[in-house]
This record gives sequence, structure tokens and C-alpha cells, in this order.
Amino acid sequence: MRNIFTRTLALSAGLLLLSASGWAHHGSAISYDTAHLWTTWGTVTEFNYLNPHPSMTWDRTTKDGKVEHWVSELLTNPSELIRAGWTKSRSNEALKPGTRVKLYVGTSRAGGMSGIVMKLENEKGENIVGLRGEMKAVDMDGVAGGLQPTGNEELPK
Repeated sequence: MRNIFTRTLALSAGLLLLSASGWAHHGSAISYDTAHLWTTWGTVTEFNYLNPHPSMTWDRTTKDGKVEHWVSELLTNPSELIRAGWTKSRSNEALKPGTRVKLYVGTSRAGGMSGIVMKLENEKGENIVGLRGEMKAVDMDGVAGGLQPTGNEELPK
């Protein structure tokens, strides 16, 4: 009897862990408007080198002098960063609080000060995260709220 209980418990735990890993990843285009990217300059307030995507908080100043506090995840993941030469220590140094960066952002489909950073450059124009080539984006530096969703966009199919 005890052997059956132990096996049932182990099987249940295994199935639970297996099903949880299926929820771990998501499609970025469902949560963020990656078809309408915009750029802005921001100042890093916190960077976290995490799986499945690093996260970052940053501030940007609007044209009327108000400071917006944004939260974001980076499209890339740590394994891609490492392959591109961006180890955890190098990334943490390049994105330490107070660092000014140019961000290519896809705003959350729910709106607000949340988005996904598709590309990130330092003040020298060097690519830190994202595609190396040209990326089309609307310059919204200083525009309050960046590029907020209109509610008319269709979700990806």
C-alpha cells in the first residue's frame, strides 16, 4: 500500500513539473505590439539578467519635464546574450543604474508604462541587445506615454 502511495505521489509531482514547464514560455507578439515599434532615450534604474527574458526598469523624461517610470522585458534571453558576447557581468556593467540608453520598444497591448525592448543601444550607438541591423521604429522621444495602443489592432493569429 505504501509503495503505491509513493509511486502515485512521485508520478503526480512529475506531471505537475512537466505541465508547469509548458507554461514557461509565451509569444511576445501576443502581449506586446511588436508591429509598431518606437524609440526613446531612457535611463536604466534596474537591470535583471533572468530567464526566460532579462527585465529592466527605466525612466524617460517627457517634453514637459515629467518623468515616466517604465518596466520592460528584453526580447532576447541570456543564452542569446552570451552567444553575442554579453555575459552576465558585462551586461550588468553596461546596464547599471544611471546608464542612458536608446530603446526600441513595443508597448504592452494592455497599455501603460510597460513594454518589450526589441533593441537597446548605448550612447555611442553600440548595439547591446537585439537585432544588429536596421530596425524601423517611430521616434517618440519625449512624447508622453510613448506609443500607446489604440485598441484597434488585431491580435496575431
